[in-house]
Amino acid sequence: MKAAGKEVTIVMVEDDEGHARLIEKNVRRAGVNNEIVPFQDGTSALKYILGDDLSGEVSANRYLLILLDLNLPDMSGIDILEKVKSNVHTKRLPIIILTTTDDEREIQRCYDLGANVYITKPVDYEGFANAIKQLGLFFSVMQIP
Repeated sequence: MKAAGKEVTIVMVEDDEGHARLIEKNVRRAGVNNEIVPFQDGTSALKYILGDDLSGEVSANRYLLILLDLNLPDMSGIDILEKVKSNVHTKRLPIIILTTTDDEREIQRCYDLGANVYITKPVDYEGFANAIKQLGLFFSVMQIP
C-alpha cells in the first residue's frame, strides 16, 4: 500500500497477542506487505502517532493506517480515536476499528468520531482480507495533501 508514492506504515493497537497474530496473518494474506508497528497499549501507540509532546507534528508527513482495538488495558480505543481525529496533523489518517464490541451505539459513535471502517472480531478471514485489499486500492488512488 502506498499513498502519494510513499509507503504506508500500519499501526496496530491490539493488546491480545492471539488477535494481533490473526490480524497480521489476514493483512499478509491480502497481499499487503507494509511494515506493521504493533502496540499493546494506548499510551505507547499515542506517543508513536502524536509524538512525545502529543502535538501530532511527528506524523505531519507520515502515511499511517491505524488498526485499533477499543478494549485496551490503559485507555479506551475511543479515546485514541478522538485524540487522533481531533489533531490537525493526524485527522485524515484512516482508522479501522477491530474489536469484539458489536453494540450499535458504540459502532455509530466510532463512525461519528471519524472511524473509516468498523469490523467486529472474531474476524471472518475472507471479509477481513477483502477489506484490507479494498484499503490497498483506496491508498493506490488516494491523494493526501
